[in-house]
Amino acid sequence: MADLKIEVAETEGAAAVRLRGDLDKMTASGLKARLDALAAEGRVEVVIDATGLEFCDSSGLWVLVEHQRTVAARGGTLRLTGVHGVLERVLDVTGLKAVFDGVLPAQL
Repeated sequence: MADLKIEVAETEGAAAVRLRGDLDKMTASGLKARLDALAAEGRVEVVIDATGLEFCDSSGLWVLVEHQRTVAARGGTLRLTGVHGVLERVLDVTGLKAVFDGVLPAQL
C-alpha cells in the first residue's frame, strides 16, 4: 500500500491539487482534511490532478464527490484532470463523471 502525496498550489480563491500514490481508506481522511482547509480559506475553484494517482477506492471517490458538493454550494467548481486507470473506470461505471465540472483524461 502506497502513501498519498498531496501537493497544493494556491492562488486567491483557487487551488491546484496534485495527487500521487493511493487514495484509499487509509489516506482519504488526509485529503479530506486538506480540501476542507482550502474551502475554509475560500478556495472554491479547485483542480485536482490525478495523473500520479495509482489507485482510488470508494473512500477516496467519496472524498472527491463530497468536496465537489462543498465547493458547488459556495459557488465554486471542482475539476479532475489526468484521470486514468481505476479512477477513470469507476467514474465511468458509476456515472459520476457528470457530478464534476470537468473530467479530463491523462495525456498519452
